[in-house]
Amino acid sequence: MATPSPAPPGRAAAPGIAAAPPPGGAPLPTPGRPEVTPAPRGSGVSLTELLDYVRRVAADAALVATLPLDPEGRTWSRLEGPAGSEAWLIGWPPGTGTGWHDHGGSHGAFAIADGELIEQSLAAQLPTEGWKTLELAEGVDRQHTLPRGNGRAFGPHHVHQVLNLSAQRHAISVHAYYPPLPLMRRYSRTGPVLRLEQVEHPGEWA
Repeated sequence: MATPSPAPPGRAAAPGIAAAPPPGGAPLPTPGRPEVTPAPRGSGVSLTELLDYVRRVAADAALVATLPLDPEGRTWSRLEGPAGSEAWLIGWPPGTGTGWHDHGGSHGAFAIADGELIEQSLAAQLPTEGWKTLELAEGVDRQHTLPRGNGRAFGPHHVHQVLNLSAQRHAISVHAYYPPLPLMRRYSRTGPVLRLEQVEHPGEWA
């Protein structure tokens, strides 16, 4: 059963800020790394289990219908994920999105219960420390269109943003992460330049 919670792990990030790489800046990510990396052994819940869970919940029409929808902003309910994972049911009004972010080293999955979402992601592993601005190499951008019933799983170094680009229709999705998110890094982006804007901790969304 879903229980309401004050804030989802996917609030909009700060708007894009023009920036330049620092002198002698951080190592640049290179294209060609896999977008989905396997969860480490002994991680408790596998990517396959998380993806199965979010697809199963997304297909539960009665549960999905319990989520109130708001034309002005995203709505959410916290769910009980498998084996202690963190899970959310999220409603997306037309034109809303998360902004660029990562998941603090957790792996995860999401599936679409209604409508359609766009995922834009980076096929590169970013350094987690020691930088504020970073110029992305060419060829790292990926985009997936996810209609109802579709889902995606991702490893612990995944950086993405999720968008509802519809002008009229809500979307609803189910998300799960293991281990529960220890933090989230939020980024702004101007062209190839990515800037670390904020680090959020669980008390700010749970």
